[in-house]
Amino acid sequence: MTTSPQQPPPGLTVGGYELLTRLGEGGMGVVHLARPRRGERVALKVIRPHVVGDDEARERLAREVSSLSRIRSPWVAEIVDSDPWGEIPFVATRYVPGPSLHDLVKDEGPLNDADLRFLAHGLAEGIASVHAVGVLHRDVKPSNVLIEGRTPILIDFGLARVADDPKLTHTGWLLGTPGYLAPEILDGYDATARSDVHSWGATVAFAGTGRSPFGRGPSMAITDRVRRGQHDLDGLPDDLRRIVAAALDPDPRRRPGLDEVLEWLDGGGPPPEEPDDPYTVPLALAAQGREHTLSLFEEEDEATPTPYEEPEWAAPPRPGALERLRRGMLWTVLAVAAGAALTAYPWVALPTLLVLTWLLRSASLAATATGDRRRLRGAKWYDPVLYLVGAPWHVVRAIPGTLLLALWSLGLALAAVLICYAAAADLETSLFVTGLTYAGALALGPGGSRVRSPLARAVHPLAARPGSWLVALVVVGTLAAAFGYLVSTSGVNWSPFSGPPYPVESGIPVL
Repeated sequence: MTTSPQQPPPGLTVGGYELLTRLGEGGMGVVHLARPRRGERVALKVIRPHVVGDDEARERLAREVSSLSRIRSPWVAEIVDSDPWGEIPFVATRYVPGPSLHDLVKDEGPLNDADLRFLAHGLAEGIASVHAVGVLHRDVKPSNVLIEGRTPILIDFGLARVADDPKLTHTGWLLGTPGYLAPEILDGYDATARSDVHSWGATVAFAGTGRSPFGRGPSMAITDRVRRGQHDLDGLPDDLRRIVAAALDPDPRRRPGLDEVLEWLDGGGPPPEEPDDPYTVPLALAAQGREHTLSLFEEEDEATPTPYEEPEWAAPPRPGALERLRRGMLWTVLAVAAGAALTAYPWVALPTLLVLTWLLRSASLAATATGDRRRLRGAKWYDPVLYLVGAPWHVVRAIPGTLLLALWSLGLALAAVLICYAAAADLETSLFVTGLTYAGALALGPGGSRVRSPLARAVHPLAARPGSWLVALVVVGTLAAAFGYLVSTSGVNWSPFSGPPYPVESGIPVL
């Protein structure tokens, strides 16, 4: 919300409130300092006609205001009156006689350590009070935080959701400031409570450093840094910097919830420090020196509307060494389980793995088609419907590539059989090595990326946290051990056939 004080025409009233001074303007409408017939002054937002141009939009506004009216928090400028159905619809909130955080930092510089921690805690509590009534803020940023004395007061809570109806927004414009929007919102996905956590982190970083953590420049450059998690938090206290860095994680599943943030702020301990990643900053920039690199991270005037531009594809942040180790172990155990299954039930496991490969490749082709559509015209509510409708075609498309991959994998498996024969390995060892080779070739052979990619959507999130990784490791490891136990007690089960495709003498294949 920009601040451009201006006197309204004398005596102008809206809903029984006399308008005194124009405080600012935002996407939803114009905000005035207003005086009721009795009682304290209020900040009265006069809603723009295009936002409430029909009964459906007014009903939407009424539902939101009904929920937001239940908020009672010292950290929020709560709603005191509203009339969504009036000739001139309005929402009146508690008047906060203080500058915005954006203006305060611009005029006086970053907050000191004590005031910064007070703001971080109070702002988190204010957002939590909004979430408690089932509403997301979705536009937390320095200009939406007013400072009363030293107390942060959150404004414009929840009303951003009213203006999110595509019929009510300007085509091609981004609702919000790119440096303070979570990456999932930039990608066209629905906001969640952890989207507000991301915006909280960016706002606290601005308060402590005097600049946006994702720098300035064209919107494409800013959104690219947001997606990568490429932020500059130099100047924040060490413990608070680690909390803010966790809140700015581009993956919402790895981002802390507000309860965790408040616990850390209360002394529960911030997350462990992540090792510096030299691959985050492009090498071409790093080669030009630190001064040029840091020039990217200067504050952008967030009051200027930014046209939405679809950014180019951005690589995900590089995982830490421990997470990469956990991923590798989980992939290894999955391969061992596949090899054990092929040892215990060769004739059943062989086609089963082939069918799974076919389905995974089909799902990957369908997901790629959906991603291509979204890059061309943005995310749409009917994308899941198109995904399901197009699935049969992608199942057919996947057949040629799957057959090629299967022939490649069978060829390598036969090579493994010959090596085991040359080494005089017993039947069980030969089957296990062959099965391991077959499973690995399906994932690594020509076109195997379309097998690995869908599996990675499960493996990588599980490996991101030690708890979920350990559970997955135990489950898959137990399955592999169960197949091994069956082989050791009952031998190889050749069902539905009577035996192997080649003769075996004393446990050794005879070719």
